[in-house]
Amino acid sequence: MAVSQQLAGRLALVTGGGRGIGKSICELFARNGASVVVADISIDNASSVANNLATDSGKDIKHHSYKVDVGDANSVKQMVKEARELYSRAPCIAVNSAGITKDGFMVAMEESSFDDVIRVNLKGTYLVTQAISYAMLDDGIQNGSIINLGSIAGKVGNIGQCNYAASKAGVEGLTKTAAKELAMHGIRCNTVLPGFIRTPMTETVPEKVISMMKKLIPAGRAGEPEEVAEACLFLASNQSSYITGTTIEVTGGLFA
Repeated sequence: MAVSQQLAGRLALVTGGGRGIGKSICELFARNGASVVVADISIDNASSVANNLATDSGKDIKHHSYKVDVGDANSVKQMVKEARELYSRAPCIAVNSAGITKDGFMVAMEESSFDDVIRVNLKGTYLVTQAISYAMLDDGIQNGSIINLGSIAGKVGNIGQCNYAASKAGVEGLTKTAAKELAMHGIRCNTVLPGFIRTPMTETVPEKVISMMKKLIPAGRAGEPEEVAEACLFLASNQSSYITGTTIEVTGGLFA
């Protein structure tokens, strides 16, 4: 069977690439011919993923890992700068998958828990989108694709996640605005909204809650990280060349 090469010769940057959905995105992009910069707050996780990504010895495919704090502007700028120097070009694909949760009921939530989630999920997406957009514009890239991971919680809210839902709603608004500003430069920006996906972030959810969630999902099951990655691959590839400023829900019909 021939291996798909939808991203052959392209350079992709994936934040939160050390585990969960971000890891699956890195793996799928690499199998489709991209060189991947795996960025994560944990350099150990990022290095483990990068070292195990698919390569084609007959082509110039290289994968690298970076430690980055997406909520820190200097950390983000340094990551993009070093990636450009290493590859002698800016990434033409960027996926903002880094995210955290600090759940709690709104009336009892500490201000720090709200701030921390906004800092990583929303401000982090803004900082990376800004830095990578500048690099793409500076290099004259005409087929850029920025993909931001939101959440169905950002559309409908979720009990115990006012901070998370607010951050992900903000990601969608940020993405739609960036799409309008960057379209004339050949850079597309889109959002993917995962629903209830099996990731390390959901491993601590009690089984009774998982069973309850499954009853709400028309597909009758939780999603897999690979299914979110497939949506990102579509948005990263030329198959979506006329799609920008839009949102793809990967939810199994949850809250459709």
